[in-house]
This record gives sequence, C-alpha cells and structure tokens, in this order.
Amino acid sequence: MHVVLDDTAMVAAGRGNILASRLIHRAQAEAGWYLYAPACALVEADRARPGTAEHLAALPGLTLLDLDLAAALALAKENTWAQAHARHAAAPTPERPDGAFIATADPDRWKGQSVRVIDITS
Repeated sequence: MHVVLDDTAMVAAGRGNILASRLIHRAQAEAGWYLYAPACALVEADRARPGTAEHLAALPGLTLLDLDLAAALALAKENTWAQAHARHAAAPTPERPDGAFIATADPDRWKGQSVRVIDITS
C-alpha cells in the first residue's frame, strides 16, 4: 500500500488526527506499507502549521519526495504546487504500477481528478 500525504493530511497529522496517525503507524510497523511526503506539500503544510515539516521529517516510516525534474515539469502546468506535487507523486511509476493513494483532510479538492483518495476527516 502506497500512500501520499497531501498538505492537508500533513497538517491534520500534526494536530493529532487519528486516521493520519494510523497511516503513519502502519508505514513504520507493517511490511508493504509506504508513506510519502512530497516536498512542495510539506512546505505548504509547514506554512499552515509551523513545525509540521520538522515533525514529519523525523518520522522513520515517511519518505520525503524531492522536487526532481519530472516533478518540476508536472508542477509548471498547475496553479498549486502542493496539490500538483501530491498528484504527481501518486501517479503510476515502474516501482508503483498502480500508483498511490492520496491521503487528504479535504477530499473535495480531489473531486473530478484521476486519483484514488483516502479521506482522513474524522
């Protein structure tokens, strides 16, 4: 199971959201669970809730996704870097042929888009 946290999920995790905490725990404790934090979404989450970036970056089960060339080219076509980087990170790759789910505390922002969503609103 591959899960990308969007900026709203990161902020929710920092506020103690139980569903975000469960995803974090599974990524640390269970084989086959992978949790990703796109750098642009991490920046936006830290702007919304200072300290979020440091908190999440310290988690051993979280993989930070850099803004590489492919991601930068995908972001250039979008209005919001955080959302675009999360969408790019969830897209299928040779390592993840089925792509990844996007965990979000704002599922409406993903309506009409070709992504699979995990709603962590509680």
